[in-house]
Amino acid sequence: MSQAPHTVSRLRSARLARSAKPFLARGGPRGERCAGCRLIPSHCICALRPAVPVRAGFCLLMADIEPLKPSNTGWLIADVVTDTFAFGWARTEVDPALLALLADPQWQPYLVFPGEFVDSARVVTDVHAADGSQGKRPLFVLLDATWPEARKMFRKSPYLDKLPVLSLQSEQLSRYKLRRSQRDEHFCTSEVGALCLELAGEAHAAQTLEAYLDVFTNRYLKAKQQQPVDPDDAAHQRLKNLTHPC
Repeated sequence: MSQAPHTVSRLRSARLARSAKPFLARGGPRGERCAGCRLIPSHCICALRPAVPVRAGFCLLMADIEPLKPSNTGWLIADVVTDTFAFGWARTEVDPALLALLADPQWQPYLVFPGEFVDSARVVTDVHAADGSQGKRPLFVLLDATWPEARKMFRKSPYLDKLPVLSLQSEQLSRYKLRRSQRDEHFCTSEVGALCLELAGEAHAAQTLEAYLDVFTNRYLKAKQQQPVDPDDAAHQRLKNLTHPC
């Protein structure tokens, strides 16, 4: 059961339209995938997509083929948070709509990036620490890419240079099992999104996004291993309890 296409889905369609040849995801089943969640139909999670009111927003700046990867988790943020915007990144050009979003007075953008790689004068650890942020809605700008790609995007995007850099502080190690980072402290995009929501005081939305990621990971791996879904396991029950509390 597919949902209406959101911003990441539309970016994926646009990227596919520019492709000279079909994109083949590495590993996993090669057959039909649901357009709404990128999983095979028997493991589709569209019916479980949460509807959570969230004041914060997200701006996903995505590396070239990131929207095409079935394992991408920026997609999950767009599922959960209505005000999610997605743009493809290119070194030589920038979408005018991205610049307009970053300049929109209703938002206070925060570029989420490790503080150890940034001039300390730009680094904040609180979503209300930026000058002029009073009353504005937080907009978390995430570089949705592999770590080497994200560092390149950070260095070669001068329009991001004036944004405060939100450096996340967390002792939690990534539980993401689909794409492993060489550094255990690196989070997947959806985990970063959940941490941002916690900082913004959106605890329920953060927990829901975490639970939704767990269900997505569960079903993705079961599909890859050709195993059936157990809708009553712990991951599914947690998501159900958060989205349909008694």
